[in-house]
Amino acid sequence: MLQRKLYQFCTERRPVWVYLRDQQRWIERAVITELEGDCVTLRYDLEEDDELFSWEEIVRVESIAAVSTRLAFFSRSAASDELDVAEQEDCPEAERIEPRS
Repeated sequence: MLQRKLYQFCTERRPVWVYLRDQQRWIERAVITELEGDCVTLRYDLEEDDELFSWEEIVRVESIAAVSTRLAFFSRSAASDELDVAEQEDCPEAERIEPRS
């Protein structure tokens, strides 16, 4: 099932957060660029000491412990009766927040 979800995220080009079990670290906002056999290619940016680095890593599926993705986000400064939901089309229909009328 993990490989199917990874393939889905690869085709959608969605940013994902990946936890690597063997290195015990998170890779944040990575894009899965390729999924071939048991290898996953991740591309992501990392900011360190006021410098921005772009990385591409190939990891084995078996070393991935968890994958997360953002379904939607909203601004906390929006009026309480009106949610400004962005990227709603990416969210499954059953989980969408419908604006109040």
